[in-house]
Amino acid sequence: MFGAGKRVLQQSKVANRIALERWWDELRGSPRAREPGRLIAHGRKTYSQNDEDGIVLEIFNRIGEGDRRFIEFGVQAGVECNTALLLMAGWSGLWLDGSDKYVAAAKGHQAVAVGQGRLTVEKAFVTAENIDGLLGPWAGGTAAKPASVDLLSIDIDGNDYWIWDAITAVRPRVLIIEYNAAYPPPVAFVAEYKADRVWDGGNYHSASLASLEALGRAKGYALVGCNLSGANAFFVREDELAGSDGQARFAAPYTAANHYEPPRYDLSGLPSGHPPRFGVNAAPPLSSSPLLGAKT
Repeated sequence: MFGAGKRVLQQSKVANRIALERWWDELRGSPRAREPGRLIAHGRKTYSQNDEDGIVLEIFNRIGEGDRRFIEFGVQAGVECNTALLLMAGWSGLWLDGSDKYVAAAKGHQAVAVGQGRLTVEKAFVTAENIDGLLGPWAGGTAAKPASVDLLSIDIDGNDYWIWDAITAVRPRVLIIEYNAAYPPPVAFVAEYKADRVWDGGNYHSASLASLEALGRAKGYALVGCNLSGANAFFVREDELAGSDGQARFAAPYTAANHYEPPRYDLSGLPSGHPPRFGVNAAPPLSSSPLLGAKT
């Protein structure tokens, strides 16, 4: 009896996964996803929680690489985050997390990159008051002369809006930030700032996409897309929106109304194949790599 029940449970899990994968494929293949400039059809998962990996690759395929440096905080153990794939592609970066346990785990998982000097992992509970002091020295930037890095990813389940608002020492070309999809456009919502805020599992956290769109515009960024699970929004610095021919690289208008994706959190955690592992990427960089696309 026990064995039969276990088989039924396993079959149910497999059926659920197949259903989610079909749903994901349908969303990526929809007419909206195929509109010129949209990013959602490019979503793929290698190390990211959702489909962020593929979207990140496509953004840099369109705008070209710069210094190949990233910053991400809220990485936990570094096994499932938005910049691990870039690290495997030869980039360098800074990871921050507020947990001793997670910092130790991230250093262990990425021991090769840490040993090579390509990855710095530090313990820090990020606040609006300390963020510039954490990022500026590593990136080599100040409020008077902010450093340009290729990518900044913010995912701290609470004060995300306020942290971005406070950053002046770094001016990334691309920014990923968690939004609260429970509040659709045109709703303006920002959770009250508390320096010690941690997520309690409810929907009072972060900010609505409309509020982040407004903040981004004030800081010189355009909203260019969201991932299909309704978790992360992607912003590109306004000077990167058009190619050398003047053609837009992304789907305008750059508004929450145009790019909002509702909460589809069931899509989170879909497997990408074998469980993630890290080591040395022995292959030399290829000029034809999709991550090394020429700037257009």
